[in-house]
Amino acid sequence: MRDSSKHLLAQLPEVKGSLRIDVPLARYTWFRVGGPADILFVPADSTDLIEFLDGCPANIPISVIGVGSNLLVRDGGIRGVVIRLGRSFAKINIEDECRITAGAGALGPKLARLAAKAGIGGLEFLSGVPGTVGGAIKMNAGAYGSEVVDVLVTASVVSRGGHLEQLSARDLMLQYRSSFLPNDSIVLDASFHGQKDVVGDILSRIEEINKSRNISQPIRDRTGGSTFANPSERSAWELIEAAGCRGLRIGRAMVSPKHCNFLINTGGATSSDIERLGEELRRRVREQSGIQLRWEIQRMGTAEKPAEELG
Repeated sequence: MRDSSKHLLAQLPEVKGSLRIDVPLARYTWFRVGGPADILFVPADSTDLIEFLDGCPANIPISVIGVGSNLLVRDGGIRGVVIRLGRSFAKINIEDECRITAGAGALGPKLARLAAKAGIGGLEFLSGVPGTVGGAIKMNAGAYGSEVVDVLVTASVVSRGGHLEQLSARDLMLQYRSSFLPNDSIVLDASFHGQKDVVGDILSRIEEINKSRNISQPIRDRTGGSTFANPSERSAWELIEAAGCRGLRIGRAMVSPKHCNFLINTGGATSSDIERLGEELRRRVREQSGIQLRWEIQRMGTAEKPAEELG
């Protein structure tokens, strides 16, 4: 246990949920890499989270993670407090024949399937977005021709200091794979709209999406989803392919031979391996096409371990 983490813990308000020190974050990411969080906070419920944000000293950094499907935690870990929303934030409710609400911790595929069973169409694309609702809103996630902005009605968002507000899709200024939300603002839940449709038809469209993902994406590997956002000119994977990077390796990290906008931890990779491989792809694509790829994977933390860990 680092002295800095113990000192940090002593400054935090009391909570109903759990506060743990020096928690390895690799287990919480799909890449299975990355260093520890100084403090990992799993709030008991929304009230617990809001009260924590109200009482947390302003000088302590706060980060938020979901299920880690599109996240790269650097090897040095994340300083300050990392918040992870648990099961109490994963509830999904059918509001009426065209509207459904979901907690920020609910998974996109589960939301899509429950909407389908209720006869609400239009959210099928979320079955191709394996992360949480909160993360999907923050990055305006999309797949198969649709994006969150197309179906989002409102989101409950709490900011640093515990200020809670309801924001519309317009308020959030959702754009291609981005929003205006600051890193320390947290989505609590959201409401989505769809169209009344035949249950069997909706489920069939979801199955088609799942089949397509199985065929075209390395979903059974240790990966972080799409690495780079598609530029307006061409798809990221096409640019990476044209730059001759399919199957390229650095250390134990590799560009997927199946879909070259996916990076893979082949076993024993470090976060540094993966990030350096991504930067090498950006360099080669820029040299080959003049286009600068933008990271879609969220990278968090520091590359270097704290001095206390280095001894």
